[in-house]
Amino acid sequence: MTPEAQRIAIAEACGWTNVAPRIVKNVKHEGDDITVGIWSDNGWIPDYLNDLNAMHDAEQVLTPKYQPAKGESQWGEYLGWLGFCGENKTREVYECVTATASQRAEAFLRTIGKWKELK
Repeated sequence: MTPEAQRIAIAEACGWTNVAPRIVKNVKHEGDDITVGIWSDNGWIPDYLNDLNAMHDAEQVLTPKYQPAKGESQWGEYLGWLGFCGENKTREVYECVTATASQRAEAFLRTIGKWKELK
């Protein structure tokens, strides 16, 4: 997934509505359109891929424990994906604790079934 697609998918999973890139005319670059950020009805969405605080907020939508109405906890799967993110591909606790915001974003999207491989 592109970084932009990841941010949009996470924002939508967190309840943000009408999420889309905000494009403006860049006068300094001969009027070429440039993307300046991702906007929603709620305002600018967080930079989930570079902000651990934003990913902490996103993690709160994962089901914390078994709930009959929602099924199994998503946290076990999320921690499993965190252990496989990055170059080491190990399930070490260290990998989960020190995961970057970008790695957490990928694990989050895989956990909720929204991750799409680039072709």
